[in-house]
Amino acid sequence: MSAEMDALVAGVTAKLESLEEALDAFGKISARYTTDDGVITAEVDGNGALTGLWLGEAITQWQAKQAGEQITAACQRAAQRAAQERALVIARLNEAFR
Repeated sequence: MSAEMDALVAGVTAKLESLEEALDAFGKISARYTTDDGVITAEVDGNGALTGLWLGEAITQWQAKQAGEQITAACQRAAQRAAQERALVIARLNEAFR
């Protein structure tokens, strides 16, 4: 019976460690996207929240609608990259729980 209990405790401990690693990894996720022309760089955290936005001087020559669309697109691409990183963390966590 002791060997069974030891195995159970070891399994639970391993899963807890995997969960803690996943939580740590989620907190470290950050993704950036820079437009091909380098004018806009957007950075988001693991939840897709904007944490940084850098605009090059050339954006002052753009129409407001174009600038807004390009900024939004850059933010969206950065958020997609963060979502991909989250998906990898979740996949690793799922494997640990199998």
